[in-house]
Amino acid sequence: MALASGTFGLGMTEYVMMSILPDLACDLHTTIPEAGHLISLYALGVCAGAPLSAIFLRNWKLQHILLLLMAVFVAGNIMFAVSPGFTTGLAARFISGLPHGAFFGTGSIVASRLMPDRRNTAIALMTLGMTIANLVGIPFGSFIANTFNWRWIFYFNAAWGAITFVMLAMFVKNTGGLARSSVKGIFRFLKNPAPWILIGFTLLCQGGCFSMYSYVSPIMDKAGLMQKYIPVFMIFVGGAMCFGNYISGVFADRYSSQRTALWVASVMTVSLIATYFGISSYWAAGISVMVAAACLFALSSPMQLLLLEYSPGGELMGGAMVQIAFNLGNAIGAFAGGAAITATGEPDSSAIVGTVLSGLSALVMLWFIHSRYNHRPTVKPQSTQG
Repeated sequence: MALASGTFGLGMTEYVMMSILPDLACDLHTTIPEAGHLISLYALGVCAGAPLSAIFLRNWKLQHILLLLMAVFVAGNIMFAVSPGFTTGLAARFISGLPHGAFFGTGSIVASRLMPDRRNTAIALMTLGMTIANLVGIPFGSFIANTFNWRWIFYFNAAWGAITFVMLAMFVKNTGGLARSSVKGIFRFLKNPAPWILIGFTLLCQGGCFSMYSYVSPIMDKAGLMQKYIPVFMIFVGGAMCFGNYISGVFADRYSSQRTALWVASVMTVSLIATYFGISSYWAAGISVMVAAACLFALSSPMQLLLLEYSPGGELMGGAMVQIAFNLGNAIGAFAGGAAITATGEPDSSAIVGTVLSGLSALVMLWFIHSRYNHRPTVKPQSTQG
């Protein structure tokens, strides 16, 4: 619950921006496209925070790493809440993003140690906070912004982070640390092709779903769903994400992370092509979108654990690289889907692009399962003093 509380706070900070961008642009005296850079700076912080944490915190106790990351999260949200202008807001969003990937990487290690016989389920329970944040973050952000002011959302996030800090201090104990290693040692696992293949799979599969999901509102509009029902529909989509996240953890523990990831990519491919061909009915399109959304978060626990297993000596970096891959996949997918819509003028064409990307990801995972790279590295990291 302490770890899930942390991922909920991170998810709120990330997702709530989608509902308050016009208010932010007005208050910070900028345009909506420029305000979108506040989202991009958060993503850059995610990508920068992972290697920085791996380098500087590699020999810390895992609990202490989580506490520091949550303290940075609190500071970043307070800085953004009190930002007097757009430039300081950009800096604050970058700082807010720094703990994101590292928290997931470190938290995955802790969760897998807390439930060693059900590691995928443990990681899925940790990630549940993120899926709930996706479910409630946008409507809650709209409510706070309309009732009070957008800045109060980030005061809330900071307070939530402070509560999480206390929970981590009280409940995440006796999880130890990682084997002491040099800076060179934490990146040694990247010499093995396996983690790169897994990262490539994550990029393609995540990008495939986001090609469609980034434009879900115009897709459902074309399918005939009235705009006033879109928020209600998105609640069901969020529920599907929660279900997909948990059930994939259970299946990955029962079978294997690799095979679960393959099934997720395959089901996602079918659901995306079904979205395109079911566009004449909002029932058919809606069900297909919800299945694809369930697959989106179903990737989390199996890929998080796989990268941990294939990054001996660099577990902090390996676990965080999944979040980097997810964020890059989001960006690639949104761009590819937008390009398809621009070329065709039809929002459902983004689902075709998504089908190609997720289909390729399924082939990549199928190849990985049957390749010589599908074995756990056993090389131990070199120990260092100090």
